[in-house]
Amino acid sequence: MNPNSRGFYGQYGGSYIPETLSAPIEEIKEAFEKFKNEESFQADLSYWQKEYIGRATPLTYAERLTHFLGGPKIYLKREDLTHTGAHKINNTLGQILIAKRMGKKRIIAETGAGQHGVAVATVCALFGLSCTIYMGEDDTKRQRLNVYRMKLLGASVRPVTLGSRTLKDAINEAMRDWVTNIKNSYYLLGSALGPHPYPQMVTEFQSIIGREVKEQILKKEGRLPDQLIACVGGGSNAIGLFHPFLEDKDVSLIGVEAGGFGIKEKRHSARFEGGSVGIFQGTKTVILQDQFGQIEETESISAGLDYAGIGPLHCYLKEMGRAKYTYATDEEAMNAFSILSKMEGIIPALESSHAIAYIIKEAAHLSKDKIIVCNLSGRGDKDVETAILYSSKEEVNN
Repeated sequence: MNPNSRGFYGQYGGSYIPETLSAPIEEIKEAFEKFKNEESFQADLSYWQKEYIGRATPLTYAERLTHFLGGPKIYLKREDLTHTGAHKINNTLGQILIAKRMGKKRIIAETGAGQHGVAVATVCALFGLSCTIYMGEDDTKRQRLNVYRMKLLGASVRPVTLGSRTLKDAINEAMRDWVTNIKNSYYLLGSALGPHPYPQMVTEFQSIIGREVKEQILKKEGRLPDQLIACVGGGSNAIGLFHPFLEDKDVSLIGVEAGGFGIKEKRHSARFEGGSVGIFQGTKTVILQDQFGQIEETESISAGLDYAGIGPLHCYLKEMGRAKYTYATDEEAMNAFSILSKMEGIIPALESSHAIAYIIKEAAHLSKDKIIVCNLSGRGDKDVETAILYSSKEEVNN
């Protein structure tokens, strides 16, 4: 499913940008259209996907978790086993190959949980490009390990002290940098949002997840799964899983947002629970905003899901009824974090833990002959400090 010529999926998407960014956005659009089907580009992409990222990633049957929950058969798509430990590397590799062909020498990026930042720093180190990464000050504190990893890889990490000091503010600062340094810089956006062509481009590079799942599950089970489940922040790992299955109408697509401290308390990042249509950071989408159009504060224990907007294709899939979106709270995600670790010996990212939390809640309502595939979008090493702090607070409160 591709957008129209103006970058819209139904009413969502487009390119709402300042005039100063029109030329570089058009340059990226033309480069993407030129290179994405070019034989030499695809050969390069395939080589690095296999030899550097480590694709294809396994589709692992979670046998103990399946038996523990007593419901459907659960498979985990192991994006946590990619180089750098998350799905973000799929997109950064694709975009860096485009940036190199465009002759860009400097890469600008934003990051929330730090996994996109690490992935950008990694590919910049691989190809010898300068790298500047913006990260909200609050996120630098809760993701200290990833900040160190980015610096170790040679990136300049710039904490953002404005606004809520989280992902949306990091994006704003990265955009300001890009406006100032257009000639030699490429903005490597990390999720399937922002102005066209970014949502389409990120979807393209992340769709390898779903393509592999389709091939793998047919080999293992002889049929497609009943449900695909993924966490949704900006939405890149989910859209990567969903996109190759959009025409397979018998496969349910379920995205899990961050419920934070709870919907009623309005301390969450569940856009489809409390959001409305608006223009945000270059695209028309569903965002958490007040009656005056001001962006509301978001809340999530997961830095990667702590964001006020969502990718436009997700909005379109929800509107047309092709995908369902729900949420898991911080408490539910932390419980899932613990259960998967103990049941399967896999410590998941807190982002992915939201998807696992949904499975834990819903498994009892599904029969044992059903098959679920959950995208384990990243590993949880980066979140261990957060888990320790959360456990300490729980002990004090109890």
